[in-house]
Amino acid sequence: MYVDEAKSERILILDLNKGNEQAFRKLFDTYGNDIYTYSLSLLKSPDSAKEIVQDVFLKVWLKRKTINPDQSFKSWVFTIARNLSFNVLQKSVNDKKLKQEIFYQRQEAYSHIDRGFQEAEFELLRLKAIDTLPPKRRLIFKMSREEDKSYQEISVVLKISVSTVKNQMSKSLGTVRTFLQANGDLTLLIAYVFLII
Repeated sequence: MYVDEAKSERILILDLNKGNEQAFRKLFDTYGNDIYTYSLSLLKSPDSAKEIVQDVFLKVWLKRKTINPDQSFKSWVFTIARNLSFNVLQKSVNDKKLKQEIFYQRQEAYSHIDRGFQEAEFELLRLKAIDTLPPKRRLIFKMSREEDKSYQEISVVLKISVSTVKNQMSKSLGTVRTFLQANGDLTLLIAYVFLII
């Protein structure tokens, strides 16, 4: 993002902090379509992707007073979109109808863009792998990979040593990789294992 764009966005966020609806609309117009496209690439369901966009900007409006104008708004909303999309994927593991809608119903319409479908399938598999971890190890893994906390931050929050965090993360990564190797397509693993894990 160019300096002028960053400055302009900061002004929009400051206005949004005050409840300015025009600033909200401008941010929606700027990022709404990109969030929709990103969510669609994961979920392969236009309806689900539209819901993600609505949920993201509902959260933006509800948290408008506390959004930090000095941090990247784009990174923040895309992190929300990613987490909401992954929640939908997680839910689909136990919801056959939702799984059908996300993974199969619209597959033909997007057969020329197979990568997004593969990413979604792989993400579903990754979520299952994480669920196999023991509770404490899973918590550490999620704090590191989903909350972007450093090993030092995790050690402080959980009152354990940094070396313990490193040890637990190493074991977690080994378990997840082993699960993926046993249950996933090898080509897909090679393409995504370092990117997603």
